[in-house]
Amino acid sequence: QVQLVESGGGLVQAGGSLRLSCTASGSIFRIVGMGWYRQAPGKQRELVATTNAGGGTNYADSVKGRFTISRIDTKNTVYLQMNSLKPEDTAVYYCNVRGYYSSSAFMTFDEWGQGTQVTVSS
Repeated sequence: QVQLVESGGGLVQAGGSLRLSCTASGSIFRIVGMGWYRQAPGKQRELVATTNAGGGTNYADSVKGRFTISRIDTKNTVYLQMNSLKPEDTAVYYCNVRGYYSSSAFMTFDEWGQGTQVTVSS
C-alpha cells in the first residue's frame, strides 16, 4: 500500500510563486517516476512536469522556463517550484508516483495524490 500526501497549494497573485510538495509513503521498493498533473474545471487532466529515476525531466510547453520539478529520493518526495504564475495556471494539481512495491520487485504501483488547489488571481 502506497499513499501520497500533497501540500503547498493556495491563492497567489499573478507573477507570484508557490511550491508544491508530495511525499510518498508505504511499501515502496523503488520509485521510477514522479510527476505533477493539473486539471482545470471543464478540462482534461494534463501533464505539467515529470522526472524519472535517471534524473531526466519533462515539462509542458506552457510551463517551461517558469516551473521546476525536483526530487529528494531519500525522502520519497517530489517538489514543483512554480514561478511567474499566470491566471491560466489555476487548476487542481495532482501528484503522481510510479514504482515497485517492496513486497515484490516486479509488482508495480501507480498512485495519485488527493489534489491541491492552485488559484492565481489577475
